[in-house]
Amino acid sequence: MREWRMFSNQRLEARRAAGLIVLVSGILGAAGCSSGESLTRAEETPPPLPAETTVEQELDSELTATEAAIAMEGEAPSARPAEPSSDIINPSAPRSYVVKRGDTLWDIASMFLRDPWLWPEIWYVNPQVANPHLIYPGDVLTLAYGADGRPQIRLERGGAARMSPRLRSEPLEGAIPTIPYSAIAAFLARPSIVSAEDARRAPHVLAMRDGHLVGGAGHEIYVRNLDAPQNARFSVIRVGEPLRDPDDGDVIGYLGIYTGTAQVMAPASGAKPAKAVLTESARETLEGDRLFAAETQVPLNFTLGAPRGEVRGRIIAVLDGVELIGQYQIVAINRGTRHGVEPGHVLAVDQAGEVVRDRHANAFSRMSLGEAFAPRVQLPDERAGTLLVFKSYDRMSFGLIVGASAPMRVNDVVRNP
Repeated sequence: MREWRMFSNQRLEARRAAGLIVLVSGILGAAGCSSGESLTRAEETPPPLPAETTVEQELDSELTATEAAIAMEGEAPSARPAEPSSDIINPSAPRSYVVKRGDTLWDIASMFLRDPWLWPEIWYVNPQVANPHLIYPGDVLTLAYGADGRPQIRLERGGAARMSPRLRSEPLEGAIPTIPYSAIAAFLARPSIVSAEDARRAPHVLAMRDGHLVGGAGHEIYVRNLDAPQNARFSVIRVGEPLRDPDDGDVIGYLGIYTGTAQVMAPASGAKPAKAVLTESARETLEGDRLFAAETQVPLNFTLGAPRGEVRGRIIAVLDGVELIGQYQIVAINRGTRHGVEPGHVLAVDQAGEVVRDRHANAFSRMSLGEAFAPRVQLPDERAGTLLVFKSYDRMSFGLIVGASAPMRVNDVVRNP
């Protein structure tokens, strides 16, 4: 009985093994047939003919990166990459912005960035856009993120009709300036601070006609070294107090005093000086006063950035000679091109730390020598504002205060932001 049971169990196990073999063979056979049929069909089926390229498809193939990003916004939501560790993006920055008339690059950079002078680090130069460094009213600026997670500002030309996939019209309006021209127009027309270079090169009043010692509105004057056509207009500036570099005492500029406006009557000819008439008068004009043309050629769409090298200087003068300096006032600093300072550079302004006496140093000492002998302590400089350079000379630059958190004064420190 025991032998029969063992035999029966062996037969049962053999049947199970045979069944598994048949099942596996059937599966493999079915797969083989299916694969073979698919292969046969693929060999018999001819390749599809290429579809005719439409104008719309050709235009889509020429979409810029910005256009592609905008087009994909409504298709499917995508996870926004993590911001870079530098965290330079302003938390309130929009995803896209249409540039408007009256905008400035500083305003736009401040909208997207915590520190506007970092604009070159996120600006994406699109090779498909003409003059990609210029921004025009109507352009669309889009905040995107690269494969490495770094933010980029991408540009799509606005108001430019598409003529063909590769030909596009140019904007009709001029590019937006870096800073508002109105903030520096009066200074450019009637400079109250004059660099030493400009003072040396400027034409000067040689004499008054009819022997007058001083000139006023309606008086005619003779001007030397003036190369200008008839009817050209100039501001007459009296060179005043010298501005010295606090580092070495050298004269690097002068305060300027506007006295009037002169219009050329007869251009210079050979050794003869030019003749002009004073059309406006703010105060008396004297011999030796300098003539300056309004600087309409000062570029105002320069690139924002920080100086590459270390810069540390001082404010040496302020427009109109006010004591407290605030936003949108013009200042002169004792740093220029030889120090690596150029138009578009942004500098931090620090309130110069005062030197104070520690009257309490010996408060509990047996010997108190009085306040006159108290130790002097230099207080640290404190951040007070931001300056944007718009014109540079060899050892001197002019800048506009674009941000102010506290009043500033002459002799305050300017440095890398």
